[in-house]
Amino acid sequence: MNQKIFSKIIVLAVFVALLMGTVVSFAEDTREQSLSREGYTLEQVVILSRHNIRSPLSGKGSVLGEITPHDWFSWSSEPSELSIRGGVLETELGQYFRKWLESENLIPENYRPDPIEVRFYANSKQRTIATAQYFSSGFLPVANALIEHHVEYDTMDPVFLPGLTFASDAYREYAEAEIRAQFTDKINDLSDNYALITDVIDMVDSNGYKNGSVNAFRTDDTEIILNAGAEPAMKGSLKTACSVADALVLQYYEEPDEIKAAFGHQLSFDDWKKISEIKDLYNDVLFTSPLVSANVAHPLLQEIRNEMEADGRLFTFLCGHDSNVGSVLAALGVEDYELPNSIELKTPIGCKLVFTKWSDAEGKDYWGVDLVYLNPDQLRTMPLLGLDNGPMIFPISFDGLEPNQAGLYNEADLLERFDQAIAAYDTIVETYSDNVPAEVPEPKQAQ
Repeated sequence: MNQKIFSKIIVLAVFVALLMGTVVSFAEDTREQSLSREGYTLEQVVILSRHNIRSPLSGKGSVLGEITPHDWFSWSSEPSELSIRGGVLETELGQYFRKWLESENLIPENYRPDPIEVRFYANSKQRTIATAQYFSSGFLPVANALIEHHVEYDTMDPVFLPGLTFASDAYREYAEAEIRAQFTDKINDLSDNYALITDVIDMVDSNGYKNGSVNAFRTDDTEIILNAGAEPAMKGSLKTACSVADALVLQYYEEPDEIKAAFGHQLSFDDWKKISEIKDLYNDVLFTSPLVSANVAHPLLQEIRNEMEADGRLFTFLCGHDSNVGSVLAALGVEDYELPNSIELKTPIGCKLVFTKWSDAEGKDYWGVDLVYLNPDQLRTMPLLGLDNGPMIFPISFDGLEPNQAGLYNEADLLERFDQAIAAYDTIVETYSDNVPAEVPEPKQAQ
């Protein structure tokens, strides 16, 4: 080939790649997307799911209405509730898992299980109950599955509440020190992220900014609040910015016009990741430090552990929140990760933490641990899912645990890790009791 023509082809290819940045980003991960393990028999599945797409947690009259001159997306649901899109996507995910379990011969076609074989249990919020209901409709379309929720509607079930069931003065002091040691540098690095969302929402033109009720975002005003019986909380710019970032990301998923989703701005895929990084860090700060995660995830760790050994159980679906998925993974000692092909790099909307039990030819048991999620293109366009067009699948790695060549963990090792994470709560209570001298460990540094 003529060298000049060849050079022009290369230049053109690079130019096209730059124009199609989002498409290129979706092609970064070339691993085979499958939960299956060749040579092993599937025995059981336990899923901890985040609810699917919801409307923002706050509506008219909130800071979201004051912080921008623009009108937010007109949602199909009330604040904090599952949207129609979220329901459709969750139904598709249920259908995908049904087809996969049928292909693995764990369930028959048109499965109508005995009550002991399948369990759906959701937090008592609309978005979690509805997510479980939609998933069950796709997963068991002829079974009319029961969706358990154990407390009054629209309240937080203690199993799913990422709250501090223990918080002495000593605990608060050392937990906050641990949080600051782990995340202060990351919070300080948010200046560019704050500048981006300030521009995207045109904050300086908002009524709130003009009347002084809304201030410029800062990296030095984060206040952590740790009280017994309540979720870890926060005051300051990061909390406000998280509300804005959350609403923008959800608007990006729902609004077909990407320019309109960004209030007239043209954003790259990396820009959307930078916006999402704010809310990702917010959740990490509040729920994933060692002392906090072992505390807030304690009830849910016990629930998952019990389901993994529930006699006769084939399939479990537990539906909660991103704080649940993040704190459980942190308490179990997950290695740091960033999800490919996602603008939410830790616990994307609708994601599922999937524990799969497998047996080999000798009858030895293993567990796979994967995060299953939809990429932004799937969230935005809702293509029909199937075994040949499935969700993203990301294998989870844990500090100190080695999977075999099939990516599976020895059952005894994984169950022991759960037992250690559950026991860590008792250690916290014993170590940080107000009646114990404050000879406690130094705060852990970020790795």
